[in-house]
Amino acid sequence: MGVDKISVSFDAALGDEVRRAARRDEQGLSAWLAGAARAKLRAEALRAFLDAWKQEHGPFTAEEMRRARAELGLTERAPTP
Repeated sequence: MGVDKISVSFDAALGDEVRRAARRDEQGLSAWLAGAARAKLRAEALRAFLDAWKQEHGPFTAEEMRRARAELGLTERAPTP
């Protein structure tokens, strides 16, 4: 597998937070950033999938959302007005 070396710039405070997070996770900075990038790409792919699903099937029902939250171990949120 090849490596793509990329130079990135962050606000100083964000850079400090990223370095601390990588140390907490006992990862090198490159590995931590690669994991963050993978997570962002997965989230975008999931959003695109759900948008397409809703276009075809309509919005999720309250019961479907309740079951999804339960399966994911998320707490119930109060409905927004």
